[in-house]
Amino acid sequence: MDVAARDRGYLRVAGPDARDYLQRMVSNDVEALQIGDAAPALLLTAKARVIAPLVVLRRGEEDFLLLTEPELRAAVQSLLTRMRLRARVEIEPEEHRSVLVFGGEDGFATDFPGARELLDSGLEPTIDADELERRRIEAGVPRWGRELDDRVLPAEAGLDATHISFTKGCYPGQEPVARLHYRGKANRALRVLELQDVPAYDTELLHDGKVVGRVTSAARRPDGSVVALAYVRVEVPDDAPLAFA
Repeated sequence: MDVAARDRGYLRVAGPDARDYLQRMVSNDVEALQIGDAAPALLLTAKARVIAPLVVLRRGEEDFLLLTEPELRAAVQSLLTRMRLRARVEIEPEEHRSVLVFGGEDGFATDFPGARELLDSGLEPTIDADELERRRIEAGVPRWGRELDDRVLPAEAGLDATHISFTKGCYPGQEPVARLHYRGKANRALRVLELQDVPAYDTELLHDGKVVGRVTSAARRPDGSVVALAYVRVEVPDDAPLAFA
């Protein structure tokens, strides 16, 4: 079993209207969560740009914990507080300590494939931040500030398969998300690439002399090879040779 520290910002959303309010605000199906269950979700703008990635943990009938990036907690709290209007719900920060556990069964579902998340477990990390970053890239998991920002649509990052319910009711950004899903396709997609070197963030990628994408994350493996995440135009074949601009 491998354990990695996971930096988080935490918000308690609780009250008689907490479930209904979150159901109206986030992209995944909060009403389907049983007590103790969790699901990844997104806060989106009306144009379906990402405001914040979340994990929504249901702790009780009227008690939810939102986990997001530390630097986004204040913005998420401000937005949810501003939009609650007459909803009977409290939105307050909490302090916890998260770890990701690879190979264990305890904890709750999170936004990292193959891992479970535990709060305040007392477990100490067995892998460092560099190893966790490499695993994240190899698993194709987008990260805020790298693969995710206000330029990115959920479908481009592959989050429409994990963070979005297409059967729930309305939420901010729902219409353009559904329109792209049912009637169109994203122009670019997040890919895991093998590269010769570690490029700078946002380095452009060329195919046949044309810019077809940009690198968002890269890490060197112990054997010296480099694995990276990049947004690449969907018409470029998976095995096409790519070069740095």
